[in-house]
Amino acid sequence: MNQTYQLQTLDLHTLSELLEPLIRRVVREELQHFAEEHPDTFYLAPDSPLYTDLLDIASRREQGSLRLHDHAEVWGE
Repeated sequence: MNQTYQLQTLDLHTLSELLEPLIRRVVREELQHFAEEHPDTFYLAPDSPLYTDLLDIASRREQGSLRLHDHAEVWGE
């Protein structure tokens, strides 16, 4: 069995740029999976501002008028 390995040096910034999208995706998928298996874990009171905001976001999504900002826009990076 003959294997060759190529080593590549990455600085911390490059490594962060490579890992961040993967970590975000994994966390999002795990949270979604958890929420589906434990539907009673998350509860928002219908009269809370967050509940109202989420309804507004869902409504705009259905209308096609929802625009989400990417990471660079939000954090100025």
